[in-house]
Amino acid sequence: MICSTTIVRVRDKLPLAASTDDSQDQSDLAKYTTEEKEIIRKLSETSEPRASIESGPYNHHYLIANGLIYITICEKSYPRKLAFTYLDELDREFINSYGHRIDQPDLRPFAFINFDNFIQKTKRVYEDTRTSVNLDKLNSELQDVTRVMTKNIEDLLYRGDSLDRMTNLSSSLRAESSKYRKAAKQINFDAMIRQYAPVVGASLIFVFLVYWIFLR
Repeated sequence: MICSTTIVRVRDKLPLAASTDDSQDQSDLAKYTTEEKEIIRKLSETSEPRASIESGPYNHHYLIANGLIYITICEKSYPRKLAFTYLDELDREFINSYGHRIDQPDLRPFAFINFDNFIQKTKRVYEDTRTSVNLDKLNSELQDVTRVMTKNIEDLLYRGDSLDRMTNLSSSLRAESSKYRKAAKQINFDAMIRQYAPVVGASLIFVFLVYWIFLR
């Protein structure tokens, strides 16, 4: 289930549109909407373009596109693939409707609150994951979420983890570098074994023959 959705301008974190599920008790979501604000505060143009942040019974999924942050709170059981397809659909419609206005410097918070109508309509389409339309989206190869970064909210907010693309790329490169160093050491060791094993084997046979012939 999609519980809430917010659209924010990346550069100054100005909220442009938002929508919540009227059937959801907002007091239950208070903690997670606070987390959402902290996540938004950490995001920038250099952040990973899409990621999932796990937090108890909910997940925060965000998409950065066209200078905007689209972020949604979903129940943990809701498929990530559908969540990101939903955000992509919002981005297409929002840019089509308001793309020429999003960079205006005099915009007020929630200047495009009427976009809530489209958000609510789209949420209803994505609500039931078992409909044939949504099953087709789940089976589609167009939305590959296997490479989408996943973080834990505790690591992100309290242990200093970053959503920055370059930081995560650097960490990945360090991990890959370490892996290749280990592989290189193993290759060198295997090569040394192949090079010297025959010599060692021949030496042992020679010693054994000397012992057998002369020292028995």
